[in-house]
Amino acid sequence: MSASDQAQHTPLMKQFFAAKAEYPDILLFFRMGDFYELFYDDARKAARLLDITLTQRGASAGAPIPMAGVPVHAMEGYLARLVALGESVAICEQIGDPALAKGLVERKVVRIVTPGTVTDEALLQERRDTLLMAVSRGRGSFGLAWADLAGGRFLVSEVGSEDQLAAELARLDPAEILLPDEDGWPPFLAALPGLRRRPPWGFEADACRRQLLRFFQLHDLTGFGLEDKPLAIGAAGALLAYVEETQKQRLPHLTAIAFESADDGIAINAATRRHLELDSRTDGRVEHTLLGVLDASISPMGGRLLRRWLNRPLRDRRVLGERHHAVATFIESGAHDALRERFRGLGDVERILSRIALRSARPRDLSTLRDGLAMLPDLRALLAPLDSPRLAALAAELGEHADNAALLARAVVPQPPVLLRDGGVIAEGFDAELDELRVLSTNADQFLIDLEARERAATGIATLKVGYNRVHGYFIEISKGQSERAPTHYTRRQTLTGAERYITEELKAFEDKVLSARERSLAREKGLYEELLDALNGRLEALKRCAGALSELDVLAAFAERAQALDWSRPELTDAPGLRIERGRHPVVEAVRSEPFEPNDLVLDENRRMLVITGPNMGGKSTYMRQNALIVLLAHIGSFVPASHAVIGPTDRILTRIGAGDDLARGQSTFMVEMAETSYILHHATAQSLVLMDEIGRGTSTYDGLALAEACARHLAHHNRAYTLFATHYFELTALAEPGSGIANVHLDAVEHGDRLVFMHAVKDGPANRSFGLQVAALAGLPRAVVEQARRTLVELEQRGAPTAVAATSPETLDSPLQFGLFEPQPSPAMEALAAIDPDELTPKQALEALYRLKLLR
Repeated sequence: MSASDQAQHTPLMKQFFAAKAEYPDILLFFRMGDFYELFYDDARKAARLLDITLTQRGASAGAPIPMAGVPVHAMEGYLARLVALGESVAICEQIGDPALAKGLVERKVVRIVTPGTVTDEALLQERRDTLLMAVSRGRGSFGLAWADLAGGRFLVSEVGSEDQLAAELARLDPAEILLPDEDGWPPFLAALPGLRRRPPWGFEADACRRQLLRFFQLHDLTGFGLEDKPLAIGAAGALLAYVEETQKQRLPHLTAIAFESADDGIAINAATRRHLELDSRTDGRVEHTLLGVLDASISPMGGRLLRRWLNRPLRDRRVLGERHHAVATFIESGAHDALRERFRGLGDVERILSRIALRSARPRDLSTLRDGLAMLPDLRALLAPLDSPRLAALAAELGEHADNAALLARAVVPQPPVLLRDGGVIAEGFDAELDELRVLSTNADQFLIDLEARERAATGIATLKVGYNRVHGYFIEISKGQSERAPTHYTRRQTLTGAERYITEELKAFEDKVLSARERSLAREKGLYEELLDALNGRLEALKRCAGALSELDVLAAFAERAQALDWSRPELTDAPGLRIERGRHPVVEAVRSEPFEPNDLVLDENRRMLVITGPNMGGKSTYMRQNALIVLLAHIGSFVPASHAVIGPTDRILTRIGAGDDLARGQSTFMVEMAETSYILHHATAQSLVLMDEIGRGTSTYDGLALAEACARHLAHHNRAYTLFATHYFELTALAEPGSGIANVHLDAVEHGDRLVFMHAVKDGPANRSFGLQVAALAGLPRAVVEQARRTLVELEQRGAPTAVAATSPETLDSPLQFGLFEPQPSPAMEALAAIDPDELTPKQALEALYRLKLLR
């Protein structure tokens, strides 16, 4: 808006436009008394998103002002809805006391709420991290930085390809992503929510390095392990600049940067996370995911830590061994039950500490922290006799916080109010000055009772009342009918419809004294509250370590509870290659089924690297494959596993190709998605990878699909040499299991019992002998006539005959009359010569000569 256009507006609208000019692309909440108002386009947008009334009030520059508003006390609810929709909001507050302002009250944007920087309790999901991420790039590699402001965590990483970038984005699921405003980014980024384009110079490594050194007050970044990682530095600096810009305050809870190496975890790409349903499903039912079965944590911070562990299984055998030992110690001692019972009174200490650091903590945050710190001596006493290195280390990390607990116990009332502005937060006896001011305020009630009795007696007006309201202060109220009897020393203060209100010198003097005491009492209480936050901030690092230890104890105790309740066993992680699982079960299927689950074994080793799995649809092939992948994953987060025994060798990746689905947004058919996921596996699987392949080739014609399935299986077995579970309906692939091939056949069977088909769900050696496709179709409810027609057609096809050996997929047979190729075949000289021959016109000698000519043209 030009200066001449602004000059036509009212002073208030000029103030609004000045603030809006700084934040043109986000909504501006403009404080006006008890409401946050939105104007013009912001009002129209907010009215649509929040379903609030769009109105017009007054005029500016000769036109009505479109506006919409939300009450100050209900702001958090509206912010939560906007943030969930991916919107950002600038909060423009009144600065100073409106009563003392001369003219227009000064206003200023005090913070910007974005999807990735929210810290208010009402705006956060309790058991899920809310992450802000920045991504930089250079020569095919990418630097990543992400921060959880609500939890005080700041991490970075570097990846070497677009595939790895996609995998990390799927793992971390950031609420907001910062990218340099440049072309050439991978197309999949455009579909992600919360994408923000930032100036490219904000990601420049040297400038970002200086930004980080200034923020952390360091001479170099060696301590963080970042000096030789310019892409990570660029992402971290850009993220930090954005956070400082939006929060407009110090961030004392971000005290370090942790570097995550991709080699430390088992690699799981986005497709594999989706196929294994680790923490989400397409139908949104979290209880039917692995997380839904596994999460028995008590505290929200324990739930968030478990989700992080689940999405990043580790390869460090020492760390995992300590976790397994801790879980076993809990089970043997039974101490986890007592620990979990105490945790039921534990609040979200991690996020409370972040709000303390950001000075947005509410009174009840402090009382929750007080109660949490008070239980630490009992927790340490509970852990002391347990013989577990990890539990001993966590007991030490809990620390001694008796002084903090005592300070909060003395300072904060047992049940504080929700908001500090209401007063009554600081406990009696904590501060003598505050106690004295409160005495002046509380004695007011008795003074008013005495004054009312004296004035009634002096005036003879029995209905005379002494009262108070926030606008006009103290008053003496007399009804209209009795107002002529008011003494002359009464000064009229307010006229109402049915009464007159007065003030006297005595009442005015008392009012000045009491109101002054109340104001000074609230001011003193606010000052003491700020001092309390200062004291806690001075001990923040130790308190953060305590919160981290509490979170991990919660998760380990939850693992122990799950292991006991679900009959899981401790896995054995070994350096010897291979995988041996005895009586393994699928944790989610077992949890949701009412019938007993049929357990199955799995053996993969140097001489048995691939299992070709055959059997009917619904026979359990996919369940069997998934359960073994989930058992391996559970072992690598420190949990016990659903098996009687599991010995697991080194694992670097879990890769899956399961299920069918298209990707219309990218213009990919079901078969194209299948081939893209298969391609990823063939390019990334190693001899230490666990690969699940389900029905490769089913999205195209029979011979194309069979040829592709055989070629993929051979490549995985002989080139990648990955440990592979290969489920298929192509019985021809069972011929791959030749001696010395490293491939074996197993099957899941079913039997016909009268008109019913009974699935056995038991894995047996050898190939299946039939697929029961028509029987399964009948179970699905296809009309009987359709099934009978299919049965007749099947008989005809079997009588007609078709190539059944794997050799039928050789290049010579792929263009047979039963299989249409993609391109027209080139004319063959031999076929052209044969077409020119009329057998009825040839003598025996001529026929023999023609045969020799055809042989030469072959």
